[in-house]
Amino acid sequence: MSLLRCRICAYLLLPFALAVFSLQAQTRPAITLDVDATQAPQSIIHTHMVMPVVPGPMTLYYPKWIPGEHAPDGPVLDLTGLKLSAHGKRIPWRRDLLDMFTFHVNIPAGVDSLDVSFDYVEPNVMSGFTAGASTTDKMAVISWNQNLLYPAGHLAQDLIYKATLKLPEGWKFGTALPVAGHNGEVIEFKPASLNRLVDSPVICGEYFRVVDVTPPGEPIHHEIDLAADSEAALDMSPALQQDYSNLVAETGKLFGTRHYRDYHFLLSLSNHVAHFGLEHHESDDSRVGEFSLIDPLQRELMAFLLPHEFVHSWNGKFRRPKDLSPPYYEAPQKTDMLWVYEGLTEYLGNVLTARSGLWTPEQYREDLALNAAALGPGRPGRTWRPLEDTTDAAQLLYFAPEEWTNWRRSVDFYDEGVLLWLEVDTIISKQTHGRKSLDDFCRLFYGGPNKGPQLKTYTFQDVVDALNRIAPYPWASFFHERLDSTSPEAPLGGIEASGWKLVYTDVESSMLKAEERVHSMVNAAYSIGLLLKDDGTIMDSIVTMPAYKAGVAPGMKLVAVNGRSFTPEVLRAALKASVNSSQPLRLLVLNDDYYKTYEVDYHGGERYPHLVRESGQPDLLDQILKPLAER
Repeated sequence: MSLLRCRICAYLLLPFALAVFSLQAQTRPAITLDVDATQAPQSIIHTHMVMPVVPGPMTLYYPKWIPGEHAPDGPVLDLTGLKLSAHGKRIPWRRDLLDMFTFHVNIPAGVDSLDVSFDYVEPNVMSGFTAGASTTDKMAVISWNQNLLYPAGHLAQDLIYKATLKLPEGWKFGTALPVAGHNGEVIEFKPASLNRLVDSPVICGEYFRVVDVTPPGEPIHHEIDLAADSEAALDMSPALQQDYSNLVAETGKLFGTRHYRDYHFLLSLSNHVAHFGLEHHESDDSRVGEFSLIDPLQRELMAFLLPHEFVHSWNGKFRRPKDLSPPYYEAPQKTDMLWVYEGLTEYLGNVLTARSGLWTPEQYREDLALNAAALGPGRPGRTWRPLEDTTDAAQLLYFAPEEWTNWRRSVDFYDEGVLLWLEVDTIISKQTHGRKSLDDFCRLFYGGPNKGPQLKTYTFQDVVDALNRIAPYPWASFFHERLDSTSPEAPLGGIEASGWKLVYTDVESSMLKAEERVHSMVNAAYSIGLLLKDDGTIMDSIVTMPAYKAGVAPGMKLVAVNGRSFTPEVLRAALKASVNSSQPLRLLVLNDDYYKTYEVDYHGGERYPHLVRESGQPDLLDQILKPLAER
């Protein structure tokens, strides 16, 4: 038989094989999983499993492609102390030579259950997703995928786990995973499929608070579970609580339905865990600085995070690109549709941030202006790497260093997705003479009855077909043109069609000021082309801009400006004075062990992006941001 025919037969037999796996799962005993987090403050978690087995060769997997992280970044390096045994006797195992997440073992005759024990050592790194720092002395986030193995030959939805979790004394917890019982520090969860278990992290801690954000009349419960490094950090104001309740109400009006039993916002407040947001179907895993709820600047910068992750319950969990929906965690994922999965979510999340009151319309516009500027003069990498390649290469770009981001590009499908989907929104409005908007697409594409958490996949053509049902338009060619573009200019069609335009002035927006203060940085990207830390370390030097042309590069450190020791204020004063000077800026820079002065020929003053109204044009952006409850 030819190789081609072998492949065809294998493909035809796959549905039969999966059906056999599913049938086996119906009678297969549950796997018990006991996770001991009592030493979480020491950054170590203990796992013990009892797994039903049959004699003979067996393969075990450690989850590799973690849902929502879009990369094979399961932290297998932090799995330690792995021991397999049966009837008190050790059973040897060996790691696969090609796949480091795979373990092979030969089960002896007469053995019907396998004892598995190992530890997960929490890393002390602030980068990455859940593989980053997840514990402190006072709190922890337990991601089940880090603390289990699963047998090959079964779909994740067909493997049933009976899980328990032991917490440090006095700690409280929150999770969307249904609880069967609670005895002291030991929580027993109801049996759950592997995919549902992995999709349901647990947040826990000594300082813990539950905030009910269920709107009046909403039949489904919503809460924010807060864990922090201090009691003071938990002080969410009644006004902020109301804004999050508004968020829940606005999503109900936007999508017209929900696809979960209840929803838990899991919010970690700590300066010692990795900061990010990760979506789950009935919860999220969002991590921000300790005082993000009580410091106005931090609160402004993180306001979009929970709306973004909440939208993912519809776009990313209920509806998901087909190639991002493998039946288990070892299969590679194709990430080319992340401009919908993440880009549309970013757009909707930001709009909902404004509609709910977490941002004012002015704050939304300031963020949109920064977004547009960063993708125009701030991102010359658009001239060689189109938007589509940022999605294709997502598993690389998520973990790329910050240096040379402007030329390499990053996961720009988030921010460029905002501009793309704003343009889609304005096109729908124009094509339907204001009768419809992207809201109508959301109700069509993400609607349907609430049957609890379920998966309904989609393709590029499904998106195009749904948009055409709302507003006929050559959507396929529109998207291909935007995805393939290597224009140096940001796609501003949506901003301009909504009645606004991007301009640059010498006045910093409040959003940019907040970003600089919270992140201890200086943004001179649109003047001389530098992003710096406030100690002078150069984070990025934008290709084609004056500082780059003079020879300044990321990794160097700015020591002095025009002969005066660097401070953010000194740099800004020099930029301001450049308008009335014919002399170049003199930047004394430390490069490794060497000092060198670079002359930057620049006379344009300070430059910061803003949106201003386009006279004579209707303000469609104002209409988009208006709460649905007020329409």
